[in-house]
Amino acid sequence: VQLRADGLPIGSLAAFTRTAAGRLSDVELDELEQLAARAGPAFENARRYTDARALADIDALTAVHNRRYFHETLAREVARAHRHHRLLSLIVLDLDNFKAINDKIGHLAGDGVLAEVAERTLSVVRAADITCRVGGDEFAVILPEAGADDAALLAGRIGRAIAARPIGGTGILTVSAGVAEVRPGDTPADLFQRADDALYRAKGAGKGRTEADGSS
Repeated sequence: VQLRADGLPIGSLAAFTRTAAGRLSDVELDELEQLAARAGPAFENARRYTDARALADIDALTAVHNRRYFHETLAREVARAHRHHRLLSLIVLDLDNFKAINDKIGHLAGDGVLAEVAERTLSVVRAADITCRVGGDEFAVILPEAGADDAALLAGRIGRAIAARPIGGTGILTVSAGVAEVRPGDTPADLFQRADDALYRAKGAGKGRTEADGSS
């Protein structure tokens, strides 16, 4: 029986019987058609909700996950790491001297720089890693099942990917990164704060580098 929504076919509903002479009766066929008539719009509404929710989780400029999704996911992953005694690390990074870049090329071109940085970041992270834009020129990568050493290596790869060739009219760009690994008793805010503190140490030490949380 065809499933339809807004007059268009979106799938089908099939019913099978295990008995040799089990042809469905007219009453049963009628019931299937009624079920299909209700199920089609229900499935379509569920699909639209899923699509809308996915769009709500994406940063429109960079096409990576947004700040709200980052905090929801970090909370879920920290709880999972504690519950199953698994590794979890976090990278927080941002572009060095981005304000000067915006002043030089303008905010519209600066938006293009951020989009390219996000694309290059996505090109080197693992499929399991969750890349997010958490504000302005600051990004974060959540690394399930990874320790601080692995996170530091990934941060280095991200930095090299971004600095590999000029972006737009800005020349070669660098990023600073901070890394932290979840500890027993950590809240999501604790983990983020330690990674963010490590980021600011990286900036203070000369930029274009990665610093790990020394207390991990």
